[in-house]
Amino acid sequence: MGEGVEGILGAVPSISKLRGTNNDDWIDRLNHRYTTLLLIIFAVVVSTGQFVGEPIQCWCPAEFTDAYEAYTTYICWISNTYYIPMEETIPIDIRQRQDAEITYYQWVPIILLFQALLFKIPNLFWRFTHSASGLNLDKIVAMSEETQLGSPEDRAEAIKNLAIYLDKWLGTYQEYRNNIFIRAKKKAQTFCFFMCDRRGGTYLVGLFITIKILYMANVIGQFFLLNAFMATKYNLYGFEVIKSLIDNEPMMESPRFPRVTLCDFQIRQLQNLQRWTVQCVLPVNLFNEKIFIFLWFWFCLIAFLTAINLLKWIFYQLYQNNKVQYVKKYLKTNNVMNSGFDKKLCAKFSRDYLRSDGIFLMYVISKNSTNLVVSDLLRELWKIFKDKHKPRSNNIDDEPMMNSEKEPLDGNHLLHSSA
Repeated sequence: MGEGVEGILGAVPSISKLRGTNNDDWIDRLNHRYTTLLLIIFAVVVSTGQFVGEPIQCWCPAEFTDAYEAYTTYICWISNTYYIPMEETIPIDIRQRQDAEITYYQWVPIILLFQALLFKIPNLFWRFTHSASGLNLDKIVAMSEETQLGSPEDRAEAIKNLAIYLDKWLGTYQEYRNNIFIRAKKKAQTFCFFMCDRRGGTYLVGLFITIKILYMANVIGQFFLLNAFMATKYNLYGFEVIKSLIDNEPMMESPRFPRVTLCDFQIRQLQNLQRWTVQCVLPVNLFNEKIFIFLWFWFCLIAFLTAINLLKWIFYQLYQNNKVQYVKKYLKTNNVMNSGFDKKLCAKFSRDYLRSDGIFLMYVISKNSTNLVVSDLLRELWKIFKDKHKPRSNNIDDEPMMNSEKEPLDGNHLLHSSA
């Protein structure tokens, strides 16, 4: 399915730009890429029905000429119709008729395009802000993908160069001091991961989770938006459809998307105003009804998956041991942890060297490339880390990997003998 959608996107140059770059996960792409494309397709379908076909047909009195019938069709389309069930009497009070007016159907293509924009906005915010981390995430992911295409020698060289670049990035944004304020901030960032701090190593992770909250808020807000747009309880629409299916009831005409409506208009004849009431058919509501039924279930699915994904990321960020296990899994695969000292050093490698942003970067690479690239990349970073921080003895203390001087972290301050 994903390849088919990619083919459609690539075939339309103006829409292909919606794809963006692969520097997030599939839940995000389900929101900003596939849902956006779906809404645009629906907008095109409805627009075709409105501007190519005949969106409304009215049953006019016999004395109407062709010009009168054409005028009636246009005036009823632009001035709104109203819905009164066949078994009910048409109200005499004009205000009651106005209260029953259906005001949305002319604007369905516009509202669908606006919804598509709302689904795209979080991704645009992510693309414009993640570069403030000091890392070009798009190029890193692209370089990781390209390593799979060359010869083994070229691939090894590319992985090594990428590891050297990431080592410089990780070293540039380390804490310069170790005082009570820095320690308090690090403790707070364990729980308040929304503190996007480059030197604290939480900028990318905090921003990424914030974007996921925006996706979640957007999909929930879609129901309120459609409630206001259609002036009906759209949030209950799907439950009503499910109930009718369970009860084996035929799909009756929905008051939200009526196909037979009434239209009032006035014709000025000299100094007199003559009011006419005609019955109209809205074929376009056949499309609208099916589209908004599908969107109700689609939005519910998106909301569920986004909520699960958001909770998973929050739990992952709060539970620090997960990060250590994530890195340890790859290092064990490469057989580079050969002693108890290496196992202890792995915790500092994960928490104080890679930190949350570095591990997040590995996650993004694995989701948009392969786990093999992450495995080789972590192996090279592990070598660089051990070369910089060779122990003077086989003991390691629990001091944080930082010094009290106003200098970047140095290996001589990470490990020292217990003597």
